[in-house]
Amino acid sequence: MPAYNAGQTLEITYREIPFDVVDEVILVDDCSSDDTFEKATALGVKHIIRHEENKGYGGNQKTCYNKALELQADIVIMLHPDYQYTPKLIHSMSYLIANDVYEVVLASRILGKGALQGGMPLYKYLSNRFLTLIQNILMNQKLSEYHTGYRAFSAHVLRSIPFNLNSDDFVFDNQMLAQICYAGYPIAEITCPTKYFEEASSINFLRSVKYGLGVLATSFSYAAQLLGLGKFHIFSGITFKHNATKNDT
Repeated sequence: MPAYNAGQTLEITYREIPFDVVDEVILVDDCSSDDTFEKATALGVKHIIRHEENKGYGGNQKTCYNKALELQADIVIMLHPDYQYTPKLIHSMSYLIANDVYEVVLASRILGKGALQGGMPLYKYLSNRFLTLIQNILMNQKLSEYHTGYRAFSAHVLRSIPFNLNSDDFVFDNQMLAQICYAGYPIAEITCPTKYFEEASSINFLRSVKYGLGVLATSFSYAAQLLGLGKFHIFSGITFKHNATKNDT
């Protein structure tokens, strides 16, 4: 759980986690200015890491994933503690990985028709659709969205991509998916309800523009790497695989 000023929503998120399948919870507090750390401690979160200085959304995730691998997790699920995504989907997401169907599962807000009804701002919805279209073309994929923050991975996938080379900012998510696609892992998607409300975290318009430009840069880098027009550090050490299956990896 990559956390930043999540004190108001952490408890409701944590109490919906299905502990019949979840063995460990890792919360990384990215130098919050509220009581996130104290709330996590009171809830009994087993693994709490507190950054002494803000490392950014991507930097937070790096700490989360590295700790999960250190604990020898088999399946790692990123869940935001702001309650935008329901923890009740953890069963379905982990099932696909545990039963060797997929090694990467995304919870998509776009597969259903409830994104706008759930409060997603119109400009975010339209930019999501535009960026996803461009990315699918440049990266030869068919995902409904690349921008969900609710993701599940096998530990094998995390060990095979150099996610620590990615940005510490919000574009980390997109770079990580580019690495996964480049490595040839098929990606599953399940429908996820959308919830936007005052207490939930959300980046502002200017940060959204910066993120969008970063997304386009990542997608063009992916295409250029495939065409031999350049080499980009986020793909270092990854051998390109097209339409790989689990048995190929």
